Amino acid sequence: MKNLLLNNENGILTITINRPDKLNALNTETIQELKQTFLDIFEDESVKGIIIVGSGTKAFVAGADITEFIGLTPEEGQKLSAEGQEVFDRIELFSKPVIAAVNGFALGGGCELAMACHLRVASDNAKFGQPEVKLGLIPGYGGTQRLVQLIGKGKAMEYLMTAEMISAEQAERWGLVNYVTTPEQLIPKCVELLNKILMQSPVAIHGIVNSVSDYFTEGLDGFIGENIEFGTCFGSEDFKEGTSAFIEKRKPVFTGK
Repeated sequence: MKNLLLNNENGILTITINRPDKLNALNTETIQELKQTFLDIFEDESVKGIIIVGSGTKAFVAGADITEFIGLTPEEGQKLSAEGQEVFDRIELFSKPVIAAVNGFALGGGCELAMACHLRVASDNAKFGQPEVKLGLIPGYGGTQRLVQLIGKGKAMEYLMTAEMISAEQAERWGLVNYVTTPEQLIPKCVELLNKILMQSPVAIHGIVNSVSDYFTEGLDGFIGENIEFGTCFGSEDFKEGTSAFIEKRKPVFTGK
C-alpha cells in the first residue's frame, strides 16, 4: 500500500490514511487501496475490528483530491462517484465493526468516509464539513444520503447548502458523531468501544449491520430483513453458546460460527 498504513494489534486493525502533505485527501489510488484492504480482511480471522484514522494531527481526511476532478466529463464524474460509493458501501456493510477516529478536518470525502463507518469518535479539535457547493459540486460518495440518515433532513439540507464547518461538539449534538474526546484519548476510546463490541457474538453483530442497513435501502423492508437475520441466529453456534452461558450464569465465549 502506497497511501495506507496497516497495523493489527490484538485483533484491531488500524488503517491510517497516510498522505500528510495533502492533508490525507482521498485520491483515486487511495480509494482503490481502501477497497483492496477491505477485500483482503473480509475473511481474515486475525482481524476482529477496524479503526480508520488520518496521519498527523491536522486532518482525518480533508476531502477528495480536487486536482483529479479538473477536466472530467459528466460521464467520467458519474464513474468517479460510482467507484467511491462502491467502496464506502462496502465499509458500511462490512461484517466487522468499523470506527472512524476523526483526528482533525473531516471535509467532503473525508466526512463521507467517516459517515460510512459504523461509529464515529472525534477529537475535540475535529471539524466536519461538506463544502462541495463552493466548487459547484455536490457530495458524490454518499454524503447526501448518509447525512440525512444521521442528522435528519432539515439540518442536512442546511449543512450541505451552506458549506459551513461544524465543531466536534456540534457534530455530537446533531448525532453525527458518537463521542468527543481529547486527541490523546481518541484511539483509546475507539479501542474501548471495539473491545465492548468484540465481546459480543460476531454473528449477531453482522445481523445488526445488515438489518439496520436494510432500513435505509430502497426496495428492502427492514422488518423482513430483521426477521431473516433473527432466524439465522438460531442456527449459529454463537446462539447455542450465548443461551448456554446465560443459563449457566457465565460469560459466553463466541466463535462467530
